[in-house]
Amino acid sequence: MDVRHLELLRELADRGSVTAVARATHRTPSAVSQQLRTAQRELHTALVEPAGRGLRLTEAGRLLAEGAADVAAAVEQVQARWDAFHGEPSGTVSVAALPSAATFLLPGVVRDLAGTSITLRLTDTDIAEAEYGGLTADHDVVVAHSLTSVRPAGTDGLVVVPLAREPLDIAMATDHPLAAGEVVHPADLADCDWIGVPPGFPFDTVLQTLERVTGTRLRIDQRLRDNRLIEALVSSSRHVAVLPRFTTPTGDRLTLRELAGVASARHVSAVLRPDRAERLAVRRVVDAFVRAADAVTRHHTA
Repeated sequence: MDVRHLELLRELADRGSVTAVARATHRTPSAVSQQLRTAQRELHTALVEPAGRGLRLTEAGRLLAEGAADVAAAVEQVQARWDAFHGEPSGTVSVAALPSAATFLLPGVVRDLAGTSITLRLTDTDIAEAEYGGLTADHDVVVAHSLTSVRPAGTDGLVVVPLAREPLDIAMATDHPLAAGEVVHPADLADCDWIGVPPGFPFDTVLQTLERVTGTRLRIDQRLRDNRLIEALVSSSRHVAVLPRFTTPTGDRLTLRELAGVASARHVSAVLRPDRAERLAVRRVVDAFVRAADAVTRHHTA
């Protein structure tokens, strides 16, 4: 049994198509298909089968793909012990993070790792909750969020490390009538004009809950991804929006108010492939994320 064939099956399981595997592994699709045929011939078992215009794993292929993850994790465990034997962890660790969480986490992480032999390669990615798990195929650490659980949707089989629980508040202009109170209630928001996020993004869950609680269809005028853009629009209008407490700047133009009676907080977590989680340098980076999250949480709850 060739370990390289196992890894190829795992890539197909994670990426879903021969074309995506070829692109990620810097091979041609025909070369990937040839290696799959070789693996099937050597193992005397069908590992893939036609699915539309592409291929999908058979039950036997899925079994071997799962085994590939175990093999990779075992190799990384040995590598971690070897690195520890030689001293400090080193190497490049790639991180993909949603921007609003990266804003309050990465400054502390970068400070924590200063002076070490670890190089961070950072990517900011704002996508739907269920898509973050797929980023672990190309990144060592993925920082994701969810309103329902510390484990975001789409991360089954992956390692999930809880980092922070951040309140989500209602943002409004400082002269908005609702800014006069200490908190806002669902009934206060039923007749407001909203700036929301695209469907599938965690903040949208709060709006869906408000609609269920109030029995009212909210007026969502725009659906935008960028928090800075949402802040600018809210602060200059009578619109309201859901924004995260830790990184939303408040002051002369923008105010945050706690939402009473509705669970409105997000779980921010680090998500990793099991084998990547064994790497000593990756573990050191995750530890830095945990410390940075703890520091920010203590600051906002003091």
